[in-house]
Amino acid sequence: MILSELEIFAFKGIEETSCFFSPKLNGIFGGNGMGKTNLLDAIHYLSLVRSHLGTIDRLSIKKDHEEANIVGTYLLESGEKERIALRIRAEKPKQLSRNGKLYPRLSDHIGRFPIVIVSPQDYRLIRGGSSDRRRFLDRLLSQLNKNYLNELVKYEQALLQRNNMLRQGMRDSSLLEILETQMALAGCKLLQQRNAFITRFSPLFLKLYKMVSGQAEPVSIHYLSECSTTSEQFLSNLKLRREQDFVAGTSTYGVHRDDLLLHLGDELMRKVGSEGQNKSFLVGIKFAEYMILSQETNCKPILLLDDLFDKLDESRVSNIISLVSQEDFGQIFITDTNRKHLDKIIAEQGGDYHLFEANKGSIKAFN
Repeated sequence: MILSELEIFAFKGIEETSCFFSPKLNGIFGGNGMGKTNLLDAIHYLSLVRSHLGTIDRLSIKKDHEEANIVGTYLLESGEKERIALRIRAEKPKQLSRNGKLYPRLSDHIGRFPIVIVSPQDYRLIRGGSSDRRRFLDRLLSQLNKNYLNELVKYEQALLQRNNMLRQGMRDSSLLEILETQMALAGCKLLQQRNAFITRFSPLFLKLYKMVSGQAEPVSIHYLSECSTTSEQFLSNLKLRREQDFVAGTSTYGVHRDDLLLHLGDELMRKVGSEGQNKSFLVGIKFAEYMILSQETNCKPILLLDDLFDKLDESRVSNIISLVSQEDFGQIFITDTNRKHLDKIIAEQGGDYHLFEANKGSIKAFN
């Protein structure tokens, strides 16, 4: 699967652009604030129907416009083409269509066009709160498994309703029982799938971290949860927390409070890691995400690398370039303010490539 063409209208700082892409390597260069990251975010929107930057949808619409439109043409391995069109409006729900037919639910689209992005925003995985790490897990597992996404939606809906009751002091025990049962059933399934995933993910991450860093530093990833893996005990624990939760005004027990522990040696990476170690850790996680998606979907995801090489020493840059030049990786989009990094990748991978220049929101092919 490759993205062969992208059309953008009034999206963020981009007024209008149309790009035809290489099936392998696409480099976008230009100064900061010129539109490179916005181009990658448009591609991200087409796969996951949301901004990677956490931008509110209405703020993705260019100033003085009523809506933004992103249209992508994908070429499948079968040779068929699929056209995905996203319409973002300020005061109305997003509309997503596939080959001219609207999706009844946006979630039906998730996982159809797998994607992995590595950007400065992803430092939240290491330096941010537990919600950032859970969001990473949920996004990845939702691309892998529709059942996971369905259970996540059920859990979050029940959690939202329970929290609303707690804040309003609504002590309807029958309704609380229903919501807590939904949370327990869905929460156990989420917990089991997260645990099983980390068991598969961790060895792959360790391998890729060593390849990127060139070091044998002791790093590790562990999943942390206080929740029970049986729905009966999960439900019992929710009931036991009710009075405490009414005081707190929120649910203090559940998989919505779980975390990933990212360690360098015996310490958390965010506390002791250098700039290079943090970035190597992040790249290791993201490349492991790529490999898992590729293996389990039988489709090479689109890989977006936004400003990846900033603040990395030459050896780590070379290691990453060697890695992404391998056949394991499919279509790649790389942004950089420094042309020499792009030129080095182009020279090393030795295959087809397209180069683009971003300038004041305009994205043009560079010859």
